[in-house]
Amino acid sequence: MLIHAVLWLNPEQCLIGDGQVSLGHTVVKPNAKKVRRIGEHIVAGFAGSTADAFTLMERLEAKLDEYPGQLTRSCVELAKDWRTDKYLRRLEAILIVSDINQSYTLTGNGDVLEPHDGIIGIGSGGTYALAAARALIDQDLDAETIARKSMKIAADICVYTNGNVVVEMLEEGKDNKEENKEE
Repeated sequence: MLIHAVLWLNPEQCLIGDGQVSLGHTVVKPNAKKVRRIGEHIVAGFAGSTADAFTLMERLEAKLDEYPGQLTRSCVELAKDWRTDKYLRRLEAILIVSDINQSYTLTGNGDVLEPHDGIIGIGSGGTYALAAARALIDQDLDAETIARKSMKIAADICVYTNGNVVVEMLEEGKDNKEENKEE
């Protein structure tokens, strides 16, 4: 239903998400914003149920407030709550959370996964975007270009993914305030 690709290429991070929201076999919204900033230095994206993802994003923000500057600990604490809390356990979403130094996939199974190659793809088109990004990673391209090309390939293949993308960038040494690029 939703797709994201996170590419981490030192010294920049790029999170891109398509805009399609589907209900069964019907597109109900073509321009959803599934990628957003949490503060100045963290970006997050989601796949799955929108309401569930927003609930989890709020919980993540609370964990980041509780453990300032500790993205890993905040993600682990959220994953523990997500897995053990009777209410949260029913939430159906996957999150990608990233700062300039690390990226994680968080799942309801208690997973906090850091990619071995700095690339993450989630959602219906996630595997297509992931494969495309891995094929392009050795080319002389920046993270945003790789993410955009990967998303285009995924959107061309997966009927649950479209080309209306939102891009969030984090770059080392930059202010990293709102830099949302929508198309």
